[in-house]
Amino acid sequence: MADWSTQKAMLAERLAAGRAHAKGKAVTPEALPAFLEAVLRSGDRVCIEGDNQKQADVLAVALAGVDPSRVHDLHMVQSGVVLPEHLDLFDKGIASRLDYSYSGPQSARIARMLFGGKIALGAVHTYLELFARYFIDLTPQVALIAAVSADREGNLYTGPNTEDTPTVVEATSYKSGLVIAQVAEIVDRLPRVDIPGDLVHFVVEAEKPFYVEPLFTRDPAAITETQILTAMLTIKGLYAPYGVRRLNHGIGFNTAAIELLLPTFGERLGLRGEICTHFALNPHPTLIPAIEAGWVKQVHCFGSEVGMEDYVAARSDVFFTGPDGSLRSNRAFSQTAGLYACDLFIGSTLQIDLEGHSSTVTTSRIAGFGGAPNMGSDPRGRRHPSEPWLKAGAEADPESSPALRRGRKLVVQIGETFGEGNASLFVERLDALELADKLKLDLAPVMVYGDDVTHIVTEEGIANLLLCRDKDEREQAIRGVAGYTEIGRARDAGMVERLRERGVIRRPEDLGIDPLDADRSLLAARSIKDLMLASDGLYRPPSRFRNW
Repeated sequence: MADWSTQKAMLAERLAAGRAHAKGKAVTPEALPAFLEAVLRSGDRVCIEGDNQKQADVLAVALAGVDPSRVHDLHMVQSGVVLPEHLDLFDKGIASRLDYSYSGPQSARIARMLFGGKIALGAVHTYLELFARYFIDLTPQVALIAAVSADREGNLYTGPNTEDTPTVVEATSYKSGLVIAQVAEIVDRLPRVDIPGDLVHFVVEAEKPFYVEPLFTRDPAAITETQILTAMLTIKGLYAPYGVRRLNHGIGFNTAAIELLLPTFGERLGLRGEICTHFALNPHPTLIPAIEAGWVKQVHCFGSEVGMEDYVAARSDVFFTGPDGSLRSNRAFSQTAGLYACDLFIGSTLQIDLEGHSSTVTTSRIAGFGGAPNMGSDPRGRRHPSEPWLKAGAEADPESSPALRRGRKLVVQIGETFGEGNASLFVERLDALELADKLKLDLAPVMVYGDDVTHIVTEEGIANLLLCRDKDEREQAIRGVAGYTEIGRARDAGMVERLRERGVIRRPEDLGIDPLDADRSLLAARSIKDLMLASDGLYRPPSRFRNW
């Protein structure tokens, strides 16, 4: 007769082994290595909470310190490979296989380890894709998570940085997996309960807050005039004609410039209330002036941002906050909102090829792509109409019956023709393809596929790919905004001019924009201090961004 309770029996075995190193649910940091060796089994699927910001850092250090002869060949299934310890696991043989989404700070090291055969790569996922697989075929057997505090029963308060925690716990605990949480303190009463204690098996009082990376802080002082020009083009040439109200911004300086131009350039164009009212977005400090000027009605956040806690709590009409006043972020919910409820995604990339495919992978760095492929895709499951969605669909397919015509999400790639280190944004062949060849991957890690991209914005202008009627037009539209790169210099000048006459390519002068007006005086804040002052002192920037 079949035994249908093997997973529950394994959980009971892990709990019994763990209790030998715990007092109730409490495990001391000193006992962690022995505790982890007791509850883990070689070959386990383990999710250590490593988001792109929030890190279960104490648990990561402890896991990297277990004896590889006792625990080895773990299969790590985690959003972010961010801390050095996340890769130390593979150097030591504690882990051997990896499925992940993002590895920004470790992108160079992970490339070396993949090429060197230290890591068996499952796949590089989008966030939603990895979360989905938690409930299908990558369900964690052990989850190591992070929260602000816990009470004696193991109830958790996650505070502003809830991020991935509910998704990870739901998948693990309801499939008889073991959940271990690190918290800064154990208290008698929590400000609010974010994760119920009956889903949490052990708690480690780390006596310090978990690490959070201020990933979305962009210093206005570093924004260039070229980035201001691309922001002006975007506001006047895209947001205004499409009437984009619901959107997601990437994390680059180009989109930070857009946020800082809304109360100045946008106000001059009379666009307040007409564009940029509802966001799926982390609480970007550069959004403060637009919020204060009454542009932004609502923001749902993937995570939080260091220093923005008091400001968010004081602007509860805009942000989603709990009864304690603090932000309640949720990466899975916000990713879903960005995928289905937003009409536009705009973000930067490192390379764009002649079909419009974009990638952040280079031959020396594998950063992953987190949620950008979800934000930057045209979700075929969408059914509700909106003005921008319908207009983009009509441009792409003008011959279809309007009532049966699919709309289109606006997916915009924005950047300067020459990026950091004078590297060209436009290439004949993505480095992602070379990576796929070297690692014998079945699928190259392309961030946004070309057939999803609707517009490309550079300092040369806007290429509207929706209006291109064949592959040649699409290639020449891309070449037409590629500037003095090799790709741009190889354009068919006559065809590019004909595309411009049709409005497929629009130069700054076609939009009535003088590039000489792209001046830093247009920015609503020109320094981190200006952002702090705009918030009435509520924004408290991390020390590394303070110069006063």
